[in-house]
Amino acid sequence: MVEQHKKALEKQLWNIANALRGNMSADEFRDYILGFVFYKYLSERMDLYADAVLKEDGIKFDAIDENSEQGKEYLNAIKEEAIDHLGYFLKPSELFHVLAKKGESGEFILEALTEVLNHIEQSTMGTAAEDDFNGLFDDLDLTSNKLGKTEKAKNELISKILIHLDDIDFLHDETEIDVLGDAYEYLIGQFASGAGKKAGEFYTPPMVSKLLAKLVTMGKDKLKSVYDPTCGSGSLLLRVAKEVKDVGGFYGQESNPSTYNLARMNMILHGVHYRRFNIKQDDTLEQPHHLGERFEAVVANPPFSAKWSAAQGFLTDERFQDYGKLAPASKADFAFVQHMLHQLDDNGTMAVVLPHGVLFRGAAEGHIRKHLIQEKNCLDVVIGLPANIFYGTSIPTCILLLKKNRQHKGNVLFIDASQHFGKATNQNYLRDEDLAAILDAVEKRDQLETEKADKFAYVASIQEITVENEFNLNIPRYVDTFEDEEGVDLNSTIIKLGHLETDIIEINKTINSFCSELGINSTSKVIEWITLKVSFQK
Repeated sequence: MVEQHKKALEKQLWNIANALRGNMSADEFRDYILGFVFYKYLSERMDLYADAVLKEDGIKFDAIDENSEQGKEYLNAIKEEAIDHLGYFLKPSELFHVLAKKGESGEFILEALTEVLNHIEQSTMGTAAEDDFNGLFDDLDLTSNKLGKTEKAKNELISKILIHLDDIDFLHDETEIDVLGDAYEYLIGQFASGAGKKAGEFYTPPMVSKLLAKLVTMGKDKLKSVYDPTCGSGSLLLRVAKEVKDVGGFYGQESNPSTYNLARMNMILHGVHYRRFNIKQDDTLEQPHHLGERFEAVVANPPFSAKWSAAQGFLTDERFQDYGKLAPASKADFAFVQHMLHQLDDNGTMAVVLPHGVLFRGAAEGHIRKHLIQEKNCLDVVIGLPANIFYGTSIPTCILLLKKNRQHKGNVLFIDASQHFGKATNQNYLRDEDLAAILDAVEKRDQLETEKADKFAYVASIQEITVENEFNLNIPRYVDTFEDEEGVDLNSTIIKLGHLETDIIEINKTINSFCSELGINSTSKVIEWITLKVSFQK
């Protein structure tokens, strides 16, 4: 059922994409599609909730006469409960399928649709849900000329999108089906090559997300909280939730306004109540919004080697002041690590994806790395990932696993998974067996079977890291992946050389015979003659 629904969803999304293709970029029509997917989801949740409230009265929500006195009474009562339970309210005339049917019959729906989207936001004003719904549909510009040169053309295109989406069954009772997640993953996967690096900035491949989620939840069945300082669409936060029975709260921050909207949509669509998530829009390093909080799980795939101000004032910031130096302005990788570690609870675990350079670069980064290892002793595991598994970049990456109070204080586990992957057309990817091997090594650590550890995992003592390698964490220093060359059989080689010598003697005899027939004194004359002939022909 799940796979069947996924294929049906992809077919409809492809139909919509074909309708929009040529009018706008992949990024732009992805935002339109997901915005309308979200509107449909809100509409169906509203309809189902209202029907449940009205069940005792034997009334269907979409059958209520909005203009009658009795209808108005019903709507006012439902609105009050819906705002508290769902966080928003829609009238029967504002439901998705109502507008889709009007569009199918050729009616002009653009103005009505704009009003509906505005009303969803307005219905939350002055309530606890206001911040979570504010500006959610800002990216759906129904006046854009990219939708068509005339109002008629725009209306026809938007109607076509709604009609296609109206055919998708969200299967609200099927908890295994992740509609917006499936849609987002599919669209990114299809259009990442066109969207390029921009798309990859806020998209973590599913298996990498799964690995990060399993690492921070290992040994736990529930979490008080999970935090992602560069949360993108929120998919990584939601992936963590799949690994445990319950998550108390979801926290995140995202600088890109459009992606911030997607993150909030994603939370709501996954059934996360608006009171259980706290997603903010701003630059995490420059304007953090959760400094007073501490989180049991912290995960992130920050933009690789991003720029930040590295202003000297940060040396007195509680996140960075212990280290004495700041991450360079051209590479904020360690600034994100320091920020995340600051936000981590004493009993928590953090996992972050970073470029390989953080393992060995010197100067300020080397100083920070030394402090993390020697003074804080919070680095627990270093995992080398395969190259070319992220959209928009082929650089090799790694995962750092850190804990403030870790069990294995005297060592660090190194895992080289760089050669363990599957190949797709344009991307490499982690397979189930690759994921299992990494997690097995983390779980067993120094108890990992010798044959599994060979050329894959190594437990290095702190002394080995600090004294012998001077805080350089480059994985080949610890995990020996050297492959012995096949030995040379000297006896066989000598015999082969003897055969070659015999062959040369026979060839010389043949050439001398030709020379004799041609009246040439030596083989050198033959070679000279051949050379002159070739030169002449050129």
